Amino acid sequence: ATTPDEYRRYIEKDSALERRFQPIWVEEPSPEMTVDILRGLKEKYESHHGVKISDDALEAAVKLTHRYLQGRRLPDKAIDVLDQACARKKIRSYPTSEDREREELEAQVKELEEKVKKAEEEGNLKEWERLNSELTKKKRELLSRKDRKEDIEVKAEDIAEIVADMTGIPVSKMMEEEKDRLLRMEEELHRRIIGQDEAVKVVSEAIRRSRAGVSDPRRPLGTFLFLGPTGVGKTELARSLAEFLFGDEDAILRLDMSEFKEEHSIAKLIGAPPGYVGYEEGGKLTEAVRRRPYQVILLDEIEKAHPRVFDLFLQVFDDGRLTDSQGRTVSFRNTVIIMTSNIGSEYLREVMDRFKDRMDEVERALKTVREKFEKGEISEDVLKAEEERLGRRRKEIEEEIKREYEKVREKVLEIVRGYFRPEFLNRIDEIVVFHPLSKEEIFKILDILIERLNRRLEDQKIKVTLTDRAKELLSRKGFDPLMGARPLRRVIQKEIETELSSLILKGDVKEGDEVVVDEKDGKFEFKVPKRA
Repeated sequence: ATTPDEYRRYIEKDSALERRFQPIWVEEPSPEMTVDILRGLKEKYESHHGVKISDDALEAAVKLTHRYLQGRRLPDKAIDVLDQACARKKIRSYPTSEDREREELEAQVKELEEKVKKAEEEGNLKEWERLNSELTKKKRELLSRKDRKEDIEVKAEDIAEIVADMTGIPVSKMMEEEKDRLLRMEEELHRRIIGQDEAVKVVSEAIRRSRAGVSDPRRPLGTFLFLGPTGVGKTELARSLAEFLFGDEDAILRLDMSEFKEEHSIAKLIGAPPGYVGYEEGGKLTEAVRRRPYQVILLDEIEKAHPRVFDLFLQVFDDGRLTDSQGRTVSFRNTVIIMTSNIGSEYLREVMDRFKDRMDEVERALKTVREKFEKGEISEDVLKAEEERLGRRRKEIEEEIKREYEKVREKVLEIVRGYFRPEFLNRIDEIVVFHPLSKEEIFKILDILIERLNRRLEDQKIKVTLTDRAKELLSRKGFDPLMGARPLRRVIQKEIETELSSLILKGDVKEGDEVVVDEKDGKFEFKVPKRA
């Protein structure tokens, strides 16, 4: 028995050797046939490992390996996973210290029962009462200990655990819990993605269609084109999707498509042809997906790639597979492909440019009112009234921006349809236009970034809290309508994290402290209330 490749390499080229053999091509069995094969092997594996194998485990071994282990064939991969699950279950069933203590207790109870019986036969009432009292205590203790002894049975969960170890996908994502998670996918994604309701909704719907088996199973889980200005959450949504689907936000392959402007650069994606430098290394795209078939593929600035690269991705979007330079077929059926583009972004920026002066005017007015209050020129009631009035004005401008954005959105989509070929766009599940972020959304992003800082400080038991005034100052310094929320992270690092690290090193902030960051005279002020 050998593979077609090895037959061609070693036997077919030698005609004298080849004519002495009659090739019989053995096809891969279907999942249904594989379940029957496993049922035939079930008794042997039960006897060998000393376990029981449930029917659910057999079906799960076929179903999960067929879906998640694309690089191997049935029934080999299903048998391999079943074998590992049986071995792991048997090892875990070995006695623990708790089991041994229980066995010792059972032996003591048995011994006491014999002594009680003997004392009763001898008529030694005093000894009988003492032993009987001790026996009652031991029996109570024995009952209080939970009996861990049970039939060692391999179940579907055990199979899922083995497949999870092989693929890196958490077990819960393979079992029934996935249905509940998919139904509340928007809620999960919105923990990290602020605003962008439409983007989160269409991505979630596409993933649900794929997971429910409604969409074509040969295609990737989802193929999306993200449009919109910088810093509004396109890359963050890709990372959130990687974490939601594959349990790891780093399960993402990011390719800058400006590196693939030339026709020959296609070799970088699938590998160099035979005889060329780098043939053995494989392609940036195919090799990464072959080694990790479950990930998000982020293609940045897709419009900068050569048209031949678009042709290459047509096959990926349609058939969910690609053949590399070494003739190996790589499956993309468990990937999510996200493309970003700056096409039409100049029109989106124009909207922000038109409203920037009006937004700045509101911010300046707000700053002036607060300065007057600090100097005692106006009362607190006047300050609150002015803040409410200017807040309403800001919301009106933001609503106006969104309306203008919807008009421009259609123009951008028209430009996209004119730039990319119809056969390319028709293979994309959703084209998503991201909208600019409002002031309230920036505040929510600030809360998320500060929460991440607090998670990093958990070991030192230090907590950072921002007042509304500090948030206002941070948003003014870190939010640019043209750059989105991206500068926020840099401002937090420079203004908050740098000063906080100095205070920790000086000993001004110690373990267990809560640090309140406030604003005073346009600068950040750090306070520790417990020791103030």
